[in-house]
Amino acid sequence: MSEHRRRSANPGGEQQPPRRSDPGRPYAYGNPVQGAPEYDRGTAGGPAGAPPGLGRSGRPAQGPGPGGRRAARGAAEQPRPTRAEMRKQARKGGGSAGGPPNGRGSGRGGRPGKKRWIDYPRSGKSGFRRWLPSWKLVLSLFLAFFGGSVAAVGLAYALVQVPDEKVPLQIQSNVYYWADGTEMARTGNENQQLVELSQISRSAQDAVIAAENDTFRNDSGIDPKGIARAVYKMATGGETQGGSTITQQYVKNVYLSQDQTLSRKAKEFFITLKVNGEKSKEQILTGYLNTSWFGRGATGIQAAAQAYYGIDASKVDVCQGAMLAGLLKGAGLYDPSLSKANHERMVSRWNWILDRMVTTKVLSADDRAKCKDFPEPIEVKTATKTTGEITYMIQMANQYVTTKDPTITTAALDRGGYEIRTTFQKDKVDALKKAVDDFSAATLKPDTREKDKFVQVGAASVLPNDGAIVAIYGGPGSENGHYTNNADGSVLVGSTFKPFVLAAAMEDGVLTKNGPDGKPAKISVNSRYLADDMAQIYRADGSKAIGDDGQPYHQRNSDPGNKGYVTLRTAMQWSYNVPFVQLGQDVGGDKVVAMAEKLGLRKQTLAGADTLTLPLGTSTPSSVRMASAYSVFAAHGQQTDPYSVSLLKFHGKEQPNFTKPTPKTALDPAVADTITDVLQNAAKNGTGSKTNELGFPVAGKTGTTDDSVSAWFVGYTPSLSTAVGMWRDDVSPKEKQPDGSTKPDERLDLRGVGGKAEVHGGDYPAEIFTRYMKMVGPGNPRNFTPPTTTWGTEVDSSGAPATASPSASASASASASASASASPSEQAPSQSADPSPSESTRPTGKPSGKPSSSPGSSPSCLFDLCANGGTTNGGTTGGTGAGGTSPSPSSGTGGGRNGGTTAGTTTGTTGQ
Repeated sequence: MSEHRRRSANPGGEQQPPRRSDPGRPYAYGNPVQGAPEYDRGTAGGPAGAPPGLGRSGRPAQGPGPGGRRAARGAAEQPRPTRAEMRKQARKGGGSAGGPPNGRGSGRGGRPGKKRWIDYPRSGKSGFRRWLPSWKLVLSLFLAFFGGSVAAVGLAYALVQVPDEKVPLQIQSNVYYWADGTEMARTGNENQQLVELSQISRSAQDAVIAAENDTFRNDSGIDPKGIARAVYKMATGGETQGGSTITQQYVKNVYLSQDQTLSRKAKEFFITLKVNGEKSKEQILTGYLNTSWFGRGATGIQAAAQAYYGIDASKVDVCQGAMLAGLLKGAGLYDPSLSKANHERMVSRWNWILDRMVTTKVLSADDRAKCKDFPEPIEVKTATKTTGEITYMIQMANQYVTTKDPTITTAALDRGGYEIRTTFQKDKVDALKKAVDDFSAATLKPDTREKDKFVQVGAASVLPNDGAIVAIYGGPGSENGHYTNNADGSVLVGSTFKPFVLAAAMEDGVLTKNGPDGKPAKISVNSRYLADDMAQIYRADGSKAIGDDGQPYHQRNSDPGNKGYVTLRTAMQWSYNVPFVQLGQDVGGDKVVAMAEKLGLRKQTLAGADTLTLPLGTSTPSSVRMASAYSVFAAHGQQTDPYSVSLLKFHGKEQPNFTKPTPKTALDPAVADTITDVLQNAAKNGTGSKTNELGFPVAGKTGTTDDSVSAWFVGYTPSLSTAVGMWRDDVSPKEKQPDGSTKPDERLDLRGVGGKAEVHGGDYPAEIFTRYMKMVGPGNPRNFTPPTTTWGTEVDSSGAPATASPSASASASASASASASASPSEQAPSQSADPSPSESTRPTGKPSGKPSSSPGSSPSCLFDLCANGGTTNGGTTGGTGAGGTSPSPSSGTGGGRNGGTTAGTTTGTTGQ
C-alpha cells in the first residue's frame, strides 16, 4: 500500500474539503482531544455511506446502546465539557464518559484503572448485586476475624496473671462506724478454718462433686455452655449465674470478686485455664471446700460441719455430707433451720444429691438406702461477739447493703474487707434503749406476773427530709436469746394508720361528692362523720357494706355509746373507728393503699384495698417504715426512703450506689401541715396526752388493735420521727415437728400486761416515747410551722344535720328518737329533703345527728373542745349531707384482726 493511500482519508483520492461547523456534534472543529469522549453520529452527521454504529472516523461508536442512532441521540444530549474539564479528566486517568462510574474503567490513554483493595461495593454490578459481597470477600473477612481472635486470646492468656491465693484466704474484718465516723464494731470471718483435703471425709468430697460438678476429676475446668449461658443472662438482664464447674467457682471465690460482669467472666475464663494447668485436682478441690460459703457465718466445710453438726469435717458421713453439699446452692434458700419452706427445699435437694451419687457410682444403692431420715442440723449458735443493739444495727446495715447492691451477697460480707458507715447516732441509740429498759424495770414483773412474760418492743427514729435511720431498738440482744430484729418486724399497727386515710381524702377527694372541677371533692378536716358505736357502714354508691358473713357490716368504736356527727379532727383526737372506716369507703380502698405506698410503706405489708378495716391498721409495716411515713408530715410533704448506710468501702475503695436518697414530693405542703396540726391536737388533747410531760410540741397518734394484739405510738417533732410498737410473742424453745421444723412464735395479747386489763397505744408505747424524747430533746426547730392556708371543702357524710333546712331538722328529730332503740344502726336511711342533681340519696343507717340522750352531753363538742373522749355528739349545725355519683372501686369484705380476715360478721376491729 502506498504512503499516499495509507494516509488518505478519501478513498477516491479527492482533496478533503475543509471542515465546517457541525451543529450535530459537540466538537465543532477537529477531533476530540485525548481523553475526551467520542460521539457516535449514527446516520446523522456520520460519513457518507458509513454503516450504522460507526462514528465519523469509522470506528465503532462508544455509546451505551447497541445502535448508532440511539447512541448518537444519547450523546447529543450530553453537555459539552470545557477544555479544563477534559484536561482534568485526562490527568485522573479516567476512562470514557460512558464507562462505569468509580469503577475500573480505562485509565490515562485507555489503560486499565488501578484495582481497589476491597472491591465493595462491587464494580461492574448493578442493583442489589452491587451490595452483595463476593465469596472471596466473605472468606477473607472470616479468616481475618478468626486469626485476630486467636491472636487476641493468646495475648490475653499470656498477659493474665494468677493472683496470690494467700491474700483472699486471710481472715478479714468488716468495720462498722457510727454516723459521726467513730468505730462502732468489728466483725470478721471468724468462723473460717482451713484444712487439708485429708481432713475432709471422702463422703463429703463425693457429695460436693456430685452436687456441683460430677465430671470434676476429668474435665478441663471450663464449661463453655455454662459460660455462654451466664454471659447471655448478664447481657439480657436475666438472673445472674455463677461458674458451672468447681474450678470456676474456686477461681471466683479465691481470685476474683463476686461481681456478675462480663469483664470478671473473661478474667475467670483465662485464670481458670491457667489454674487448671498449674494445679492438681486435689489442690483445686481443697481450695474450693475451704473458701465456699455454707451459711450460718461459716466459710469452708470445716466451719460448716461445726456450725451445723458440731463435728469436724473428717467425721461427716454420707447423709450429712449431702446436706452440706446442698447448702452450696444458696444457704439463704436451703438452710433447713431458717423456715419450713427452706426445710422442704433442702430435703428435696438432699435426696437428689444422694441419688446423683448413686448415678455417678460413688455411692452404692445399699449405702444410699441407709439415708432414710434427713440429718437435722443442731440449733443455731451466735457467731459474733457483738451484743445488744449493735447486733441489730449490724444486721440492718448488712440487709441494706445487700438490698441496695445485689452483687454484694451475704457470703461476700461474711468474707469481710468492708468499711461501713452507718446512719446510727450513738446518743439516740443509747437513749432509746434506756427508755425501754427503764419502762420495763418500772412496769414489767415477768418473775411474778405471767402476763408480763414475752413482751416485745420495737422502735425506730428517722430524720425528716433526710431518711437517715438514727436509732433502733431491736430487742434485748442475741446474748439474751433474742435473734429477731423487732425494729424491722411486722406487727399490726392499729389506728396509727388513720392519718394515711385522712391524707388520701384530702389529696384525692371523696367519691361521694364532686368538686367544682368535676373530680372527687378534696375534703377538709372539719368535715363531719357519724361516730356512733356499731354504726352501719356504707359504700360510696350508697349501698350497704357487707361483712364476711354476708350480713350488713357494722363498726364498733373502742368505747360504747353514740357520739353523733363529729369532725374528722375530733375523730382523730379520740381515735373513733366508725368515721375512718366510712371515710375509707368514701375515698376508696385503692386510693388509701396508694397513699400509704406514696408515703413509703411497702406494698407487701399492706392489707388488701377491699378490706373494710384497712383504715384501722390491719396492715403490718415495721417501726422503721412507720417512723419514715410520719416523717413526711414533719417534712411538709417531702418523702425520703429510709436508709441505714451512708458510705461503703471495699478494701479502701468507695463503692457506688450508696449516696443519700433524694427527697420527692408525696403531699401538698398544705395537706402535710394540716395533718400535723390535727396530730398535734391528738397528742396534746386526745389519746396521746401522756406526751404533755415533755413540755414541747409533739404531733402523734396512738394505735390499738383488736383483742389488744398490739399497741403503738408514732410521734414526731420537726426534726425527729419515732415509732414505738409493743406486742407479745411466745419465743420459748419449741419442740421439733416430724418434718424437722419448729412451731412459729405464738402471738399473744397484751391484756393484763403491767396489771392493766387492756393496753392501748396511749399507755405503754406513749410512755416509752415520752421517756425517750425527754433524753433527746425537741431538736431544732422546736416548734411546728402552722398551716398557712385552709385546705379542702367541708364534705359531711350523708345524714349530717343542716339547721338551715327545715326538712333536715325534721329528719334529725326523727333520727334522734330512733336512737333510743336497741339497734340504732338498723334504722331506715334518712335522705336529704331536696337533694341537688349532683347529690346522691345515700342512706346513713344512723340517727342524723341531733344531740343524743347520752348523759353528760355538751354542745361544746361543736368546737372540738370535748374533754371526756366523746360523750357528746357532733352538734346541731354544719353543712348539708354530701353525696356523689361515683361508685367506689373497692368492695368491702369485712375486717378485723390479722388484716380483716377473721372478723367482719357484724362488728369490726377496734382501735385507739
